[in-house]
Order: sequence, then structure tokens, then C-alpha cells
Amino acid sequence: MKETVRKFVLKNALDFKGSVNPKAILGLILRSSPEFKKDFQKLNKEIESCIADIKNKSLKDIKKELENLDPELSKEKKVEVPKGPLKPLRNAEDGKVVVRIAPSPSGALHIGHAYGSSLNALYAKMYNGKFILRIEDTNPENIYPGAYQLIEQDAKWLTENNVSQVIIQSERLEIYYKHAKTLIDKEKAYVCTCDADTWREMKNNGEACTCRILPKKEQQECYQKMFKDYAEGEAILRLKTDVKHKNPAMRDFGLMRINEHIHPRTKTASRVWPLMVFSVAVDDHELGLTHVLNGKDQADNARKEMLIMECFGWAPPVYQHWGFINFIGFKLSSSQTRLAIEQNEYTGWDDVRLPFLPALRKRGYQVGAFHKFASEIGLSLNDKTVSMEEFWKMINAFNKDIIEPTSNRYFFVEDPVKITIRNAPEKEVRIDFHPEFKERGARTLKVKGKVLIDKRDHKDLVERRLHRLMDYCNIEIKDQGETFSSEEYEDYKNAENKGKIIHWLPDSKDLVDVEIVMEDNTIIKGKGEFNLTNLEEGDIVQFERFAFARLDKIEKNKMVFWYLHK
Repeated sequence: MKETVRKFVLKNALDFKGSVNPKAILGLILRSSPEFKKDFQKLNKEIESCIADIKNKSLKDIKKELENLDPELSKEKKVEVPKGPLKPLRNAEDGKVVVRIAPSPSGALHIGHAYGSSLNALYAKMYNGKFILRIEDTNPENIYPGAYQLIEQDAKWLTENNVSQVIIQSERLEIYYKHAKTLIDKEKAYVCTCDADTWREMKNNGEACTCRILPKKEQQECYQKMFKDYAEGEAILRLKTDVKHKNPAMRDFGLMRINEHIHPRTKTASRVWPLMVFSVAVDDHELGLTHVLNGKDQADNARKEMLIMECFGWAPPVYQHWGFINFIGFKLSSSQTRLAIEQNEYTGWDDVRLPFLPALRKRGYQVGAFHKFASEIGLSLNDKTVSMEEFWKMINAFNKDIIEPTSNRYFFVEDPVKITIRNAPEKEVRIDFHPEFKERGARTLKVKGKVLIDKRDHKDLVERRLHRLMDYCNIEIKDQGETFSSEEYEDYKNAENKGKIIHWLPDSKDLVDVEIVMEDNTIIKGKGEFNLTNLEEGDIVQFERFAFARLDKIEKNKMVFWYLHK
């Protein structure tokens, strides 16, 4: 402890020109040597004592002592300046960063995955590095065959098509078998045939089982028996660790087990499967991962993976975790959603009601909105609770910033009512596609007094008030009828009896039947202006006084849109 404390106090003093921060030093020590947590008071006293001891040392003497204690730590490391709002990663070099996401193929990715995937994608972009998609399918019992393609599509979308490599773990079994054999040959692992409950009790008591001390040759034979002789549950390959480790989860944990379940890809060809921590440790090394960024719920697994790597003499990647993000009000279970789809409660993973990426893409959400959300939260260890309302408020605001400049505006009238405006002029009304982006041009609507307005607007027309038909004219309700008043907007703006501003459509045969699929899967029907026929499937528009929507399909004279957001 004294030596560890000494070198980190010296390092902190050297980095900050003699000024030391005890809290920063404590954090560095505990990350380096978490076992010191059990002697927390002693550790704090040692830090205080060491700080007092070096108080009058010159920077030259501090540097010289640190070079003797830890030459590597004494080297000045180049601090990378981030290219965006994200904080820099530890020990990251431009062009050399390799990150990954590692979902299991139980379904499509959802908004929870979007945060972690976006964060990794942003860091890969920030450092001109690589983003690897690794599909972890070594648990044959919870695999949805269609998920392989869905996840790859989602990952490519979230990274703006910057997935460097796609890895499927079930295709790498021979690699895991080879490394497992190496551990047995090095006497770092053993095959345990103890009853599971008996072994669990021994582990909790810090006791080793008799399987652990069998000779190497016998261990090698037991390992081979896993592939043909032992039945499921009769044998498991374990790593030899400290059986009295303060964290019971670290004690001789499993590496490989037998699973007879039929795998969707390998069928019955394989019966021995790696447990997640083993396949992850092997893959992270083999694929050259430099940084592993994931939730702090994976902290124990990260420690296990480091223990495995230590047995091989591999340098582990840098592990950085983020806090729990609890999405309140969302149903994010892939397995439950898959069951609901199979029972026809949903039409598929792209059902408008689902918070899964295929559905959100289809509605018109942009990847930049999720990137912005991820960068705003950042790589923070603080736990967060995000309600459904808060989440959509943020995402919709970010999304609107992206689509507003490119989304043309059009008139859509729900549940239309025809009105005739007495004395109204015949006019070709020119309306900007967007009032703030006039360079995008305009569309025209030919009208002569007869128009369609929303049934709700019609009910709200108050007699003796001046109402405005957008970009066309001002009307008043007199003698139970609509009457032309004037054309100028200024007349409406300055009127004391100001009423509603209403969008409208000319009563024309060339109007388009429009359906809008809402976020609760209800359908709104109405009429849209003829200019909508210039759109292509996938275009995003803004219906005046209603919402943004994405054109999903064109059917004869009907156009089907998906509601996006206000």
C-alpha cells in the first residue's frame, strides 16, 4: 500500500506542478488496487502522510523519485483534445481506438441500446477508430433467428454505416476451445463435476473443491469428456482464482459449460459453449479492443475478464462504465416483445407503438437525435431515471433541429367540412414550403371561395370575429355564414375582434386522400393538397398546425404517413 500510495501522490504532484488533490489520488489508487477499499481509513492516513512528506520536495526531486518507483507512470502522456462535447477517453490515441457493442440476438435494438451504441460510435468517430459489432449468441436458449439481420441493420444505422466489422460468436467456437485447452495446459483452469448446490456452498465458505487439485493429465481428459461423455449439468470448466476472494463472484467462476439446446445457426453440431465472460475476454483480445464502454452493471464481468486475460499474459483494454439509465414507462424486453409479435399484438419490430429502432426509423427519427442524446448524457457514472415524457421531449427536440430545415410544409385537413365564403376572390395562393427557408421555393393552391377546413376548426368559428385562412383571406361569420372580409394579414393582425388562424384546402377534385398512422396505432384520415403527389416514399413533411410525419407508402390516390412528433 505504501509504495502504491507513494507513486500516485508523486504522479499527481508532478502533473499539477506540486499541487496535490487527495480525492483524485484516492480515486486513482482504488481503480488501480480496489482491494485497498477494505482498509479505507488506513489508506486515507497513508495518503495524508505521504502528501505531508513530499510537501517541500522540488518538482525535479519528485520526478526523479517517481522514475525510480515507476518509470512508465513518470512518462508524460499526450492528452488528446476531444473533437466534440464528449470527454476524452483514458489512454486513447487518434487512429488506434477500437470499441464495440455486443448485443445478444433476442430481438431488434431498442432505445436503451441506442444510447450505448451511439456513445461507442461517437468515440470511434472522435478518435478515427474502429467500431465492432459483436453478436453474442453463445446462449442457444434465447435466440431469435431474425435478430442477426435486425441488429446489423440497426448498428449500421446508428453508426451512419461505420461498422468496421461484424462478429458472430457462434462462428468462433474453435477459438474458444483452443484457449480453454491452453488454460488447462497451464493449470489455470479445471473441470468441475461437483453438484451445483454443493459447490455453491463451498464457494461461499471460501473452500476449494477436490476437482481443483486433480493432475493436469486428468484435467485434460475431463475436458475432452465434456464434448462427448458428460451430460448437460454434469461438468463445467472453471478458472482457478482466489477461493477466498472478498467478492464471492470472483471465486473460481465458470468458463465453459455443456448446453444441449439446439442452436438456430449451428443446430446440434456443438454442445460445449463458452460462458459470456470467457468468450468476451478472448474476443476483446483477439479483436484488439482498446476501450470497453458499457454500463456499470458489467463492472464485475470486467474484473472477471481481466483475471482471464491475466492468465494468458494479455494486456486488458481500458474499461469505462456509465451509470444505470432507468427508462420509466417503456417496455424494453426483447423476449416479451417477441412473444407479443408472435401473438399478433404487434405487427412486427417496426410496429409504430414500439420503442425499438426499426419502428423509430420508420417513423422518421434521425440517428443524429440519438447521438445528441448520448453526447448530452456522456460517459457518466451517475445513475439516471428518465421518464417516457422526458425522453421523448429531448429526442423530439433534437430530431426537430435536424429535420426542420429540410421538411416542407403542406396542408392536411382532418375530417374536412366544406364551407363557401361569400364574395371571396378567385386566387392562386402562393405559399412558401417553409417561411424561414424561402430559398426552398413555394407551392400554389388555386381557390375560389369554396374551401375545406377541419371539423374542429369549423366548430370554433365564433360569430362577429375575424378569422384568418392562412395565406388566403380573412373571413367573418355573419348571418350564420362565412363572409369575405379582406386579404391582408395586417387587417387580421390589428383586428380587435381577432379569431382563429386556420389552414384549409381548396374544394378540388385533385385533393389527395391521406391517412396518418398515429403513435398509438390509431389512424387519422383526411384530405391533403395535390402538391403532396410530388413526394417520394420516405420523405418527411410538416403538416401545418399538426405535426411532422414520414411518408410510408403511396397506394393509388391514397398516401399513408406515419406520425413523427410535433
